[in-house]
Amino acid sequence: MTVKTFTDLIGLKESNIAELESIGIKTVAELEAAVNDDGKVKEIVKTLSGVGPKTVEKWKGQLAGEANVEKKKVEVVEEADAEKAYVVNAKPELDGELADALAKRAVISGRRPAFKRQEWFRYSKLGEGWRRPKGIHSKMKRNLKRRPHVVDIGFRGPVAARDLHPSGFEEVMVYNVEGLEGVDPKKQAVRVGGTVGTKKRLAIQERADELGIRVLNRMV
Repeated sequence: MTVKTFTDLIGLKESNIAELESIGIKTVAELEAAVNDDGKVKEIVKTLSGVGPKTVEKWKGQLAGEANVEKKKVEVVEEADAEKAYVVNAKPELDGELADALAKRAVISGRRPAFKRQEWFRYSKLGEGWRRPKGIHSKMKRNLKRRPHVVDIGFRGPVAARDLHPSGFEEVMVYNVEGLEGVDPKKQAVRVGGTVGTKKRLAIQERADELGIRVLNRMV
């Protein structure tokens, strides 16, 4: 038996020792016999403050020689947490000019209006998808006041940051492991095609990790 004193038990406080003595349990051997008796277990739970059925079950395991059960559980949880540790995504190597262009693009994108189709609010069948107004009497087409904005070149972002991922990477579409060859991990990131199956997608991710290439649409 690995438990020598009451204080070796998990969750047992000094105040509980006096409570155990009040119900006739003065030694560890007597407690071991009590936890294996359903009637005594109910009496222990009722008498001891802060002790429930789960705590008594832990005592039962400890007294049976499984003193390291709780420690093993803690170690397993810590190992699982270590495996799930957050890994920072790879970042591109950007020069000062490109970094400024990305910052400006983010500001412009934040204030860019939502372009909606003419009279989208009047006819639900039209939907909100953008269509350029073409009517000869269209007020929206003539950019009159109090009319929705029309798509215009002035709403675009800086040329240097155009077509780049928000992280600053240039996106490269891949459909197999061979597509990773020739990708520059310092400036380019890959996006796996939507038609690629799970097995091949996982193989692409594994190979990309080996090459240090960032996958923008990872499965895991």
